[in-house]
Amino acid sequence: MAKKPGDDTQRIDQPTGTAFVGHEWDGIEELNTPLPRWWLWTFYISIIWALAYVIMYPAWPLVNSATEGMLGWTSRGQLAAEMQAADAKRAPLVTALAAIPVEQLVADQKLYQGAVAGGAAAFKVHCVQCHGSGAMGSKGYPNLNDDDWLWGGDIAAIHYTLTNGIRNPDHPETRVSAMPAFDGVLTPAEIASVVGHVQSLSGKAKPNAKGAELFATNCVSCHGADGKGLREFGAPNLADNIWLYGSDKASLTQTVKQSRQGVMPRWNDKLDAATIKMLAAYVYSLGGGEATPAAVAPATMEAKAANGQP
Repeated sequence: MAKKPGDDTQRIDQPTGTAFVGHEWDGIEELNTPLPRWWLWTFYISIIWALAYVIMYPAWPLVNSATEGMLGWTSRGQLAAEMQAADAKRAPLVTALAAIPVEQLVADQKLYQGAVAGGAAAFKVHCVQCHGSGAMGSKGYPNLNDDDWLWGGDIAAIHYTLTNGIRNPDHPETRVSAMPAFDGVLTPAEIASVVGHVQSLSGKAKPNAKGAELFATNCVSCHGADGKGLREFGAPNLADNIWLYGSDKASLTQTVKQSRQGVMPRWNDKLDAATIKMLAAYVYSLGGGEATPAAVAPATMEAKAANGQP
């Protein structure tokens, strides 16, 4: 049973010379040992520091804000100042990018390299979630390092895709391709024949006449007679070894039966024009970029139209 406080206040512990306080638990008695001086001074200094902090910095929360503190410092204010400094440092590059057409950016190597560096930073913030940190992509998300492009790999085409996105129904300028789903249009046997023909285009299966016939009837308008795709429709090349959703029979069967309708966000409502140009420069620099196509003279276009050529 614990002893009452005060019973042993005069008793001294002989080994330590410290008085007992009169508390006992299971035969263990408490000594009135003073706290170490270093601990006490640390404790007092912490109290002084806390009081000074409350006075100098924002500390006590209010309904819509917090106490301001005598120094007037806030983390929001510091962030705003740092962002202003970054914007000021970036201003010459942004101004130069605004003044140059994206088609001419590669020719100005100093400006282009600055845009690539800025685009690399923006890519890590906005694009790695789908394309990966190395832009290698994954199933359903294109590899941006190769030379396989659905809509074109010159810097202007990349810039347009970034600006307007793919299959954004709220934006009239978005890129749109619509492969039909052939489930119910073709029988399972016919779909299997088409899949076999598509695999044969890249040497993964033996050619079959039925599949070639069905392909010619249903697929050449977008993918071309040779299966190499048509960029004006965003139709992929089926004759190479680069596959967005997979080249095995199961993946191709699902594609033919159900179609694929991948979506890329448009960035013109989220990023400023300079940042989009930087992203275009960075993606173009990854290794698969193509030269900007030469402009077609109006007379040549009229001649093609007269001959019924696209």
